[in-house]
Amino acid sequence: MHRVSHRDNVNELKRMGRHIERIVLARAVKWHVEDRLLVYQNKTVAFV
Repeated sequence: MHRVSHRDNVNELKRMGRHIERIVLARAVKWHVEDRLLVYQNKTVAFV
């Protein structure tokens, strides 16, 4: 993954966004399965 640059076009930015979403979703599912997420009031707390 590379840093966002003013030279990046729309398709590159969309590709990077999808990649980041994939990583974050996989991490969230893993933490949920490991019982490391807690919903408290209107917030989610992750024990990492």
